[in-house]
Amino acid sequence: MLAEVLIFVPSIARFREDYLLARLERAQIASLAVLADETMMLDEALEGELLENAGVLNVVMRRDAFSQLILTSEEIPPVSGFFDLRDPGAWRLMVDAMARLWQPEDQVIRVMGNPVREAGIQIEVTLHTGPLRDAMLEYGLNILLLSLVISVITAALLFLAVRRVIVMPIKRVVASMHAYSEQPEDTRRIIEPSAGARELRDAEVTLRKLQTQLTASLKQREHLAQLGAAVAKISHDLRNILTVATLLADRLESSADPAVKRTAPKLLSSLSRAVNLCEGTLAFGRAEEAPPALMRIDIATLVADVIEHERLSADVEDVTLTADVPPGLMVRCDPEQLYRVLGNLIRNARQAIAGTGAHGEVTIRAGEGDTSWWITVSDTGPGLPKKALDHLFTPFQGGARKGGTGLGLAIAAELVRGHGGTLELEETGPEGSTFRITLPSSRVALAS
Repeated sequence: MLAEVLIFVPSIARFREDYLLARLERAQIASLAVLADETMMLDEALEGELLENAGVLNVVMRRDAFSQLILTSEEIPPVSGFFDLRDPGAWRLMVDAMARLWQPEDQVIRVMGNPVREAGIQIEVTLHTGPLRDAMLEYGLNILLLSLVISVITAALLFLAVRRVIVMPIKRVVASMHAYSEQPEDTRRIIEPSAGARELRDAEVTLRKLQTQLTASLKQREHLAQLGAAVAKISHDLRNILTVATLLADRLESSADPAVKRTAPKLLSSLSRAVNLCEGTLAFGRAEEAPPALMRIDIATLVADVIEHERLSADVEDVTLTADVPPGLMVRCDPEQLYRVLGNLIRNARQAIAGTGAHGEVTIRAGEGDTSWWITVSDTGPGLPKKALDHLFTPFQGGARKGGTGLGLAIAAELVRGHGGTLELEETGPEGSTFRITLPSSRVALAS
């Protein structure tokens, strides 16, 4: 509509100017015919015919120093307006044209202009505005009809262009999404970007990336499900074996050997944790970790048990395990699950240090804040590689050492989340790495 206004207003103003200039030219021709007669005596019929052909009521010409009335009608109504076309401005022409369209009454106006071919100094005519307005309305209607035709053609071309450039590619994307949703494991159903429009092609590229990631994730979940089923079967049989081993280890407590007496409780504790781990693995094989059995424990005692177990279970001569935990610090947690979390973190740190061949240290610290407890496991190892950082808590992808499965940190993070807490890498670098466990100290925070 704005374009139509910008086209219509100047066009109708130019049409009005041409109309009035044509009347001046016709009037000039009629006047020259009269001036050619030396007597300048015309009968009323001929004079009326000349005025009618010119479309004016009278003609006044100025050829030398004076103006002369050349042709005139018997009765001329009062003049309601005067317009000078000798040097009109564009804005003035548009305003006068719009004013004429909005004035339905027939009026008499006087128009002044320059004669063509320098046949005088100026020429003035008087005419009715009714025929002028009718001609302007007819011209405007023609412009409107032409605009409608152009608009219809443009709309049709635009519809075809939009359909080809936008609608059809969108339909193709939707069809690809439907086909992919029916069988997302089939990589042949992943969309191939082919849109010409840059935005749609970007959308197709993004969709392809998402579909590729989802397909890989589904395949990984399928492998995990298969592995979980196999591990569950193994854990079931292993639990039975460990139960028998526990019964046999109970008899060691009655041994008179002092070394056996000292070792038997730790052996029974380890076997008990192994049985619990098998039972937890069976629960994990059912796609969920058992919910934590929360209780208040002395975290210093738990940390000491973890360190002692690590010292007994592996050669730690080149690794120093130390604890910096305030005595009597009570933490609400599931002791078995937190034991597994700390054991995984210490074991990862110990293996990272052992890979360097140099002596190192692993330190466990704990403390209490306003709303949470925190536990950190720091080591002096070489730091985590970039590959491990990119998929730190992702199963089978976050392994930092050769031969590792990447399950340790994933399981630890899941167990901590079950407590309502977080497990995060606080820092890593050539000087070592630090993992931080945060457990909420209020039941409200835990429930959230």
